[in-house]
Amino acid sequence: MQYIKLTTALALLPCVFSFNVDDKNGLNFHGSLEDMFGYSVQQFENSEGKWVLIGSPLAGQPAKRTGDVYKCPVDRGPNPKCIKLELPENTTIPNLHEVKDNMTMGTTLVTNPQGGFLACGPQYGYMCGQQTYISGVCTNVSSTFQVLNSIAPAVQECAKELDIVMVLDGSNSIWPWNSIIEFLVKFLKNIEIGPKLSQVGIVSYGEQVIHNVNLSQFNNTLSLLGKVMNLEQQQGVRTMTFLGIDTARKEAFTVERGARPGVKKVMIIVTDGESHDSHNLKNVTAECEKDDIERFGIAVLGDYNRNNRNHFFNVSDEFALLTIVDALGSRIFALEATSGNYTSSFEMEMSQAGFSAHTSKEGVMLGAVGAYEWNGTVVMHTDQGTMVPLNADFHDPLDERKESLAGYVGYDVQSASTPNGVLYITGAPRHNHTGRVIVYKLDGQHITVTQVLKGEQIGSYFGSVLQTVDVDQDSYTDILLVGAPMYMGPEREEQGQVYVFKLNEGMFEHQATLKPDNQTCCTSAHSHGCTNVRKNDPCGARFGTAIAEVSDLDLDGNRDVAIGAPFENDHRGAVYIYHGAKKTIKEKYVQRIPGPGDGVKTKFFGQSIHGVMDLNGDGIIDVTIGGLGGASLFWSKDVAELYANMTFDPSKINLQQPSKGCMLGGRETVCVKTRVCFSYSVKSEKDDTNSGTGESLINPFPFIQYVNMFTAKLDFRDPIMVSLEFGLAEDTGPVLDGDLPTSVAVMLPLNCTLAPPCVASVEMSKLHLPCYGSNFPTLCSLVIKANKEKFHVLITTRNSKDNAYNTKVMLSFTENINYVKVEVRFLAVFITVSFYIYIYIYSPLFNQVGYDSDEVNSTLFDNSVKISIPVKYEAGLRFTAHMKEDHIIVKEGEQHPRVFNGTSVIGEEVKISYTVRHAAPVQSLNTPTHSRVFLDLYYARSGQSCHQGKKKKFEESQIYFGSFHTFFGYYMIPCVLFHSFDVFTILQCRKLSK
Repeated sequence: MQYIKLTTALALLPCVFSFNVDDKNGLNFHGSLEDMFGYSVQQFENSEGKWVLIGSPLAGQPAKRTGDVYKCPVDRGPNPKCIKLELPENTTIPNLHEVKDNMTMGTTLVTNPQGGFLACGPQYGYMCGQQTYISGVCTNVSSTFQVLNSIAPAVQECAKELDIVMVLDGSNSIWPWNSIIEFLVKFLKNIEIGPKLSQVGIVSYGEQVIHNVNLSQFNNTLSLLGKVMNLEQQQGVRTMTFLGIDTARKEAFTVERGARPGVKKVMIIVTDGESHDSHNLKNVTAECEKDDIERFGIAVLGDYNRNNRNHFFNVSDEFALLTIVDALGSRIFALEATSGNYTSSFEMEMSQAGFSAHTSKEGVMLGAVGAYEWNGTVVMHTDQGTMVPLNADFHDPLDERKESLAGYVGYDVQSASTPNGVLYITGAPRHNHTGRVIVYKLDGQHITVTQVLKGEQIGSYFGSVLQTVDVDQDSYTDILLVGAPMYMGPEREEQGQVYVFKLNEGMFEHQATLKPDNQTCCTSAHSHGCTNVRKNDPCGARFGTAIAEVSDLDLDGNRDVAIGAPFENDHRGAVYIYHGAKKTIKEKYVQRIPGPGDGVKTKFFGQSIHGVMDLNGDGIIDVTIGGLGGASLFWSKDVAELYANMTFDPSKINLQQPSKGCMLGGRETVCVKTRVCFSYSVKSEKDDTNSGTGESLINPFPFIQYVNMFTAKLDFRDPIMVSLEFGLAEDTGPVLDGDLPTSVAVMLPLNCTLAPPCVASVEMSKLHLPCYGSNFPTLCSLVIKANKEKFHVLITTRNSKDNAYNTKVMLSFTENINYVKVEVRFLAVFITVSFYIYIYIYSPLFNQVGYDSDEVNSTLFDNSVKISIPVKYEAGLRFTAHMKEDHIIVKEGEQHPRVFNGTSVIGEEVKISYTVRHAAPVQSLNTPTHSRVFLDLYYARSGQSCHQGKKKKFEESQIYFGSFHTFFGYYMIPCVLFHSFDVFTILQCRKLSK
């Protein structure tokens, strides 16, 4: 096959370009790296214009770091100025002592169906007494950037109504007593005392028990402090600790002494050592448990409640009591407690609601990773109220008793639409250290877990990022993407990967795993052998830190996906674009967008991604990508469909017929005109040049005029393949559809009688071997001579179908035949050609002649002829004779006897010397038996003859009769002759008388 390659670049009007997110032209927004500006991004549009919302969770450095959200215009010039929305100032929950410092507003941004957006600060807290609870808060913002309301579903009413009874060891062993008084004063100053707040009662004991203060006796802290500072020590020889505890249980927590029904009971015991009634320990403890009394013990060089370290304080002496006041106050509120027999479990107090958020059909899902001792949960907030699941809704204690908790349920949240309803999805990346994803259904207040997807590598953070995608836009979810950004690669680098699960009849099935380009770890910590040391650890990509559904970038009707890898390229970051196809996404990314930052002021590009809006009015979805220290808005380009077509004039070529007027090097040759036509369309419907007719003007001037191209080699058998590669010359405008070819190849066939491929039918007729000729010896009886004369063979072939270009005639013969030449011309249709093959031959001959060309199998039977030629060899001897006598006298009538008794009776002796010189090996040498006049010749041999390479003497008494043979005038003498020897034989002949 012959190839001709054409390459062309087109300039289309309007300009048409190649794929698809323009990473060279766009808008860049800059902020503080320390404020984490760019941690989250959202595209937004209202009546004022189009915006990019950028979260900055640590804005307010270095004092408060409340965080905030910035609005950045996209239609006001190349250097837009971002405006701070001041959301923390306008975010409030009534009737709370709020703690907004470090609230990290802007960590989470999602749009809502009402046209506004939701911004969350998961570190928002509030005070209960002296304690701070981190509940998290989200703020609903209108389309005009006004705060509508704040959502804090984890906020609970402070447990301010506490009935606290202090049981003091007043025996003689406590000294100095004033240290106990100082401890009480400092502790009580941290307790808010009032009718709807806390109440404090005091019981002291030694050998007896005394009620010093009743619960309802004082309604404010100041009045109680006055009483406490004048409290006297009871004294006593024995220490009846469990008598004091039991008396306080039975008498101090009664309605008569001011106890309030339903209010939590707390008992604080201060003792100095072992009790004299420790035998009552189990019974008294059991009764306290039965009455639901929370107990805290303080041992001054002693021992009480040691089994529960959370509720046990051991101090060296009475002076050290002041050091535990803050810790005691914290533990009364069960901060950071763990479940057990002596403490309260930590539920929603540290939930961090709003760590993640997602708008579903039912309402807003808020991830609360800190709920239930950091097991986590997902809160559903709707217009009708807030649904807070129980800890057991996501965790089965029996099934998970061997698995680590603190799994961070709610780290990310999503929902999936199916024909049978909505599936809710949440990730728990720390569950059992490998992570998992929980799929569940929600029916009112009831949760049913339908599926659990588990991670495969410890520490990979599987489930930390989730994204559902309706690829074909039929309103039903097709796939779920699960990020594991800390998945370790083969070199222990955090490469990360993303798992693709296909939704099939309500269940997710693993379909593929996406991975980034491999990152070479060459950091300062592993600098051995590194040629380009990277400054930042950890090394890798953290591919899957952000996953976003982007709305149909290539305009093929399928939604696409963008995945962030913020640690790539020494923490500069990158984003990968994947196209949707057939209810899933293609496993090979179509574009990788590198981070535009320098890795110093701006880094971690790909930390956040959002792409659901057309922000420049061209009808194509644009993509916003955030890092830390900045964010970038990339315009997406239109998609052009470009097609090419080639035609030839003439449509077939005949290499025997030069084109008229086509000259090359002064000779006529075969020329073909190639016509290349292009057609294109642009997918976007908003392009003015395409509206109405769907056509656009291409440059009317020909951009390819006359181009001479030649085949690389002379080939008469195969058709010519002309290939065209095409693209777009401009670097702006639309892009070529990546699913369409950018090349076309068309075959220029040879001129065949029927459809291509051309098929010849060459036959070889019976060989004619001439017996006579003026220039060549006869082949009827071929003699091989020493002078290597040439002979010829006449071969006749005939073609009855398509032209047989480059037809080969193959002649097979023995090794001692030399081929000289052949004469022939092309075989056109119905042409008969006879030609001579000239050959030197000098051995027995068996020849076979055949030909090779493209031909159907059914006509191959006449493609070869066998030739047999009878051969005789020329001896290759030089034979000379010399007779000493010039003449011999023969007497008339002389007779010889019939019986010879000796040589003397034969006649007169004639001496003849024969000389034989060889030119080639011979196998026989014969002597004549008759003279030319047919007289018998008799020989008596003398001298030397050769026999098997050795000389031998003949005796004169031996008489030999020889035979005489003539072949082309040469004598044949029986003798084996070897190269490089001359043989001289002298024959003595006597005339015989008749």
